Amino acid sequence: MNEWRGRALGTKTVSYDETQAILYALAVGADASDLDLVFEERLRVLPTFALTLAQWAPDALGSAGAFDARTAVHGSQRLRVLKPLPRSGSVEMTAHVSEVWDKGSAAVFDVTVESQYFEATWSLFAPGCGGFGGERGPSARRRPETEPDETTLTVKTSPNQAALYRLLGDRHHLHIDPDAAKTAGMPRPIMHGLCTLAATTLPLARSLNAHPADLTELEGRFAAPVFPGDLLQITTWKSADSTLFEANVDGKKTISSGRALFT
Repeated sequence: MNEWRGRALGTKTVSYDETQAILYALAVGADASDLDLVFEERLRVLPTFALTLAQWAPDALGSAGAFDARTAVHGSQRLRVLKPLPRSGSVEMTAHVSEVWDKGSAAVFDVTVESQYFEATWSLFAPGCGGFGGERGPSARRRPETEPDETTLTVKTSPNQAALYRLLGDRHHLHIDPDAAKTAGMPRPIMHGLCTLAATTLPLARSLNAHPADLTELEGRFAAPVFPGDLLQITTWKSADSTLFEANVDGKKTISSGRALFT
């Protein structure tokens, strides 16, 4: 697996218009009343929209044969915003495999995408690829030992949310086809992890009296699947420079090691 570390995945320019940016906002939970997210004349593009533009990079690694794309799962995501995305335009991105970690029975591939607007890293958990003698990598951030904030935030996902979000590029059958979901061991189609993670940033911003488009850093680990229609309960801890969080559905952790920073 060490031969994959540092592997260039190419450069790609992706163009988009205001319609896609607005569709994205609606897909991650914006309301029609959020005019600066859904009305072109006032539009501020959500920073997490960048992750849909860069989805080609982790897909490229799977296509290159680094792992079995049928069994690999998205383990965690990081995003660092460098400057706001324009309402419409083109984004040139370069991607590479920034690290490969040996987890014993599996490997974790970190795919980093860089552009003038953002830097994003996908951590992809690939069963059957470990045991090559590499480093295990850093441990996940532990749940804070202090008591969480008093207010628990909520996100009510829509039964149609995965069907809407997939129009932005990630059309994996697992998110729409009941038969594909059952083949993957799921009772029904599941939400995209990136949709769920992005959806948490809206109530997080409100709780901090911040605007969701002012997000500058975001990270989280995908602990369990979320199904369209689920109610997410978000527990938060204010730290010196950011907000730590985790999300649960019916007491089961779905996002762990969450961290968000707004300017």
